[in-house]
Amino acid sequence: MKLISLVFSFRNEEKNLKELVERVTKSLQKINNYRYELIFVNDSSEDNSEKILIDLQKSFPIKIINMTRNFGIAPCVLAGFRHSKGDCIIYMDSDLQDPPELIPELIKKYEEGNDIVHTKRTKRLGESKIKLLLTRLAYLVIHYFSDINLPIEAGDYKLISRRAMDNILKQKEFRPYIRGLSVWVGYKQSYVNYVREARGSGKSKFTLLSKGPVNEFITGVTAYSLKPLYLGVLLGFLSLIFSIMLIIYALYLKFNNFAVPGSASIIITVSFFSGIILFTLGIIGIYLARIFEQTTGRDSYVIKDVKDNISK
Repeated sequence: MKLISLVFSFRNEEKNLKELVERVTKSLQKINNYRYELIFVNDSSEDNSEKILIDLQKSFPIKIINMTRNFGIAPCVLAGFRHSKGDCIIYMDSDLQDPPELIPELIKKYEEGNDIVHTKRTKRLGESKIKLLLTRLAYLVIHYFSDINLPIEAGDYKLISRRAMDNILKQKEFRPYIRGLSVWVGYKQSYVNYVREARGSGKSKFTLLSKGPVNEFITGVTAYSLKPLYLGVLLGFLSLIFSIMLIIYALYLKFNNFAVPGSASIIITVSFFSGIILFTLGIIGIYLARIFEQTTGRDSYVIKDVKDNISK
């Protein structure tokens, strides 16, 4: 009998955990010939989330991994992956926006020979039009710059086979982009469409312009492409053409005895080139920061303890 590992990264989700476990279990009961384990990675919650899970351990096969502090989603997901034992692993958020009822369909795709099964959101309920627009633009930018075919509107909710997961875990990135790694690793991949529900309870931990989504966007753009660096070269080339045109214009004024332009043109020129230089240095700085993080040799997370009561 095969084993399914379900990995959940969470922080302060006390209002959603009980319903989440019940809905996941109900969906898994529709699948024959599979056992399951539920792995909850606690990103240093400050509410009663851990107590609720400890109580749920009496009835469900739950493993709780507690972090020493708040490390963020990606490190917590990796910790859950490394503690999973399943023949396939499903990762999903804990806020009930990703429907657990989709699990049987993911397993069906897996049994058809797919090593990675992504979920693609056809609609996102409960979110403003501005957030939807900016989110889609961010996905388009990441997709354009990436050297791999990152699917647009495919989030973290996905199934990964054991052999694909083993290769993902061999990678040594300090700040991994999980969505990118699941595509980069290759193998046969498929998609399941769904409508993303509004958040179950509580408030989102990641507003659109907060540190989490911004870091995720920057990581997504830079993790699988050198194109942003080439953009600096392109801007330098364009600025060179612009400067040549200014030189020709200045010579034209000089030899035809026209009035010399005032300070406004100088300010515009200096601002233009300064902007390009700073923009290019900013791109280089992002890549240098990723190199620095990678070469420090630190682990991306520290686990405080693991509470394992999986006996079913």
